Amino acid sequence: MTNCRSTLIFGGARSGKSEFAEELCEKSDLELLYVATSAPQMNDEEMSDRINLHQERRGPRWKLIEEPVYLATCLRQHAREGQVILVDCLTLWLSNLMFENKYVEEHSMQLAQTIQDCPGTLIFISNEVGQGVVPEHALSRKFRDYQGLMNQYMAKQCDRVIEVRVGLPLILKPSPYPAITL
Repeated sequence: MTNCRSTLIFGGARSGKSEFAEELCEKSDLELLYVATSAPQMNDEEMSDRINLHQERRGPRWKLIEEPVYLATCLRQHAREGQVILVDCLTLWLSNLMFENKYVEEHSMQLAQTIQDCPGTLIFISNEVGQGVVPEHALSRKFRDYQGLMNQYMAKQCDRVIEVRVGLPLILKPSPYPAITL
């Protein structure tokens, strides 16, 4: 993770993003901080099971902070040299912003701008939701559009962008290919 202060890892549901990101972090000798954007919800046993699975997989080396809405503020408060912060995940964070009636684009741009101000190493996990069929409902289409824009903001600001498909990382940035010139 040398020379790479910020990474966006994205992919489809159950593509292996979180496990890949956790392994990447654990290979470092840095302190590990996990920022969860989802907290257990009352009467949502399935989400509680997912959260428990993630916690068991991470183990005791990780510290945990739960921040469902004010992610940029959280990163500014907790980021420091000698530490990697893994944010899992931006898609749930986006959902939280929408449910709280927050200005999604403003929060997304603030988060992207915060990347440059934070010391230490930051890794963000996000979903790719725009490669399927067009959602039937207006709210779902709005969510898909916000997700695509947020992923673009983050990809522009992060030093490295990796797509995970079927558990395999595909490095998109920095580009593995030479620049094309005319």
